Amino acid sequence: MDFPVKSLPELVSFLDGQTEPRIVMDAEYRIVAANRAYSEAFAQCGPVAGQHCYEVSHHFSAPCDQAGEPCPLRMSQESGQVQRVLHLHHTARGEEHVDVETIPIRDEKGNIVYFVETMRVVKQAFSSPAAEGLVGRSASFKQMLALAMRVAPTNAAVLLLGETGTGKELVARLLHEAGKSASGPFVAVDCLGLTESLFESELFGYEKGAFTGAVHRKTGLVESASGGTLFLDEVGDIPLPLQVKLLRLLESGTYRRVGGVETLRSDFRLVCATHRDIKQMVEQEGFRRDLFHRISTFPIHVPSLAERIDDIPLLADSFLKRVAGERNLRLSTAAVTGLKQRRYSGNIRELRNLIERATILVDGEEISERHFDMEAMSPGQQSSSWPASAFLIDSPVPLDEVERRYIAWAAQRFEGDRAALADCLAVSSRTLYRKLALTTADDKSNAA
Repeated sequence: MDFPVKSLPELVSFLDGQTEPRIVMDAEYRIVAANRAYSEAFAQCGPVAGQHCYEVSHHFSAPCDQAGEPCPLRMSQESGQVQRVLHLHHTARGEEHVDVETIPIRDEKGNIVYFVETMRVVKQAFSSPAAEGLVGRSASFKQMLALAMRVAPTNAAVLLLGETGTGKELVARLLHEAGKSASGPFVAVDCLGLTESLFESELFGYEKGAFTGAVHRKTGLVESASGGTLFLDEVGDIPLPLQVKLLRLLESGTYRRVGGVETLRSDFRLVCATHRDIKQMVEQEGFRRDLFHRISTFPIHVPSLAERIDDIPLLADSFLKRVAGERNLRLSTAAVTGLKQRRYSGNIRELRNLIERATILVDGEEISERHFDMEAMSPGQQSSSWPASAFLIDSPVPLDEVERRYIAWAAQRFEGDRAALADCLAVSSRTLYRKLALTTADDKSNAA
């Protein structure tokens, strides 16, 4: 952004009319002026003019680049260009993630005389225990968040890459809420296990009479997402024949309902996610190269829990607040240490399960390390083993048949609701419901 001013008074007057928090600084990190929005959001102890930016924002005694943080002012000074970083700043609401953009201001001779710094608080992510949303402050988390905030205001297709249970759908929601389509709907589609007929009817909808049982017109998810964001979860699991249909939709923005002849148009922001190595799938011809390039304009790696171990205490406290209800529970020091030392195959989803299970097992107010071990709490019981008779397997069978039998067995024996069962199986609720429906359909077919 170019500031149409030639003098400091003009610059300050211009900034005062802006809704985003902005300050003017000199080359020595000293705040020369601040607009009203900045004073309301960041100036907790009165006027900030004359103070150093790092004193106000970070409570540091030295510039942030000398305290292990990237400094946008120093970077802008060295490059002469606009610079942008993600920082943790102290605000009237506590410490928050802030997207910082620094713009050098030049005089008539082209010399840099001031720097204008714009602060945009990331409302969808938290650096302290929170009741919902993304939580973290580790380096890998901030790197992911910085990329998400850069691409959110654009229309670029985003591909979220990361292991199961890392919170990719939460990142997709952040992209939606921080983007141009925030006022529109957020429509999530779980692509895992979609058959060709189900794929078309779910995404594109169908006309009345299109097939047996189509007693009325159904609006597809693509149509529902128009004006908002379409989130395709586990896009790497879409079979090759269906990838052609998806590519046609993305290339043209048009589609037809099943059984319909009218060409419809849908305008949506596309966000995809997968836990698979999709580049390797492309090389092995398991995923279309043209579709891959269409959905991966801006790839973002969502870090696993092993990559953000420092966030585990913060995440554990957040989950404890979410599931403990009115109980005043706390984690012991040993419990936190034990959580940081564990290996998580299910990542954040597994951590939440551990916390929720511990709140059920604990009788007092402090959760200890033993409350994370079901076998230790139930001597003599093998809660993690499955009776072989549940599978009724006398000879090798296809893996999908083993999965079907296991899901049926788990559904019969699990005492909680379907959402809790989905968490225990480390899948989304949508995936579980679909698999249960397929299991029921197979049982009816076998009975017939």
